[in-house]
Parts: sequence; C-alpha cells; structure tokens
Amino acid sequence: MKTGNDIRAAAIQLGKLLIDHRGQDVKVLDLSGKNSWTDYFVIATTSSSTHSRGLQRHVHEALKETGLEIRPTKRRIPDGDEWILMDLGAVIVHLMTPAARNFYDLEKLWYGAPDLLSDTTEVSPE
Repeated sequence: MKTGNDIRAAAIQLGKLLIDHRGQDVKVLDLSGKNSWTDYFVIATTSSSTHSRGLQRHVHEALKETGLEIRPTKRRIPDGDEWILMDLGAVIVHLMTPAARNFYDLEKLWYGAPDLLSDTTEVSPE
C-alpha cells in the first residue's frame, strides 16, 4: 500500500512528466484534507487533441513506475477533446484545452490549495 508521501511523490512525478512533454502551465494541487475523494490534482493545458492524447499516453506509461492505477469510470457522454480526466484514485490528472481551463478554472475552485510544483521547481541561474 502506498503511503501519503509516496502518493505525493507520484503526483509531483506526473506533473514533471507533463512539463517534460510540453504540457503548459502545469500545476500539482495538494487537496489533501480539503475533500474525501482525492488528494492531488495534476492539471495541464494542452495545445491540441493530438498533444492531449500524447500526454495521456505518457501518463499511462508512467503508471507502473508511480504505483498508481487508472480507475475506470462510467461515462454518459463520449470523451471530448476539451478535457481529459484520468482518475488514478488519490491523484486526478486533468488535461485541458486553454478554453476549458479558463472556463472551469480549477485553481480558483480550489483556491488556497498549494501548488507542489512551485515548491519543487528549481529556478535556473541567469
């Protein structure tokens, strides 16, 4: 069973993976203690449906390494290109177009949740 620190590290790892594959404005929000159904949101803006599918594939490939599993969901409507949600249990990955990201504004909805990437991203010297 994964510990809280393992799950936190996995969420940060997925955030960095999305950055490495050109996900834009990537955030890893710590929601632990704010709700009962997940601990972390990993959010990235995508530039196209092809980019979004590519990022989704990279996340799938990283699951074994992170120890997380995809949780199948029942959908009433087919997936669109605007927002892909990947439920990994304690971590939820959101891949969104700029329009969807602006409209749903998850960061505002979860105002006050710390962005773990802002704490771990190193600033390169100029």
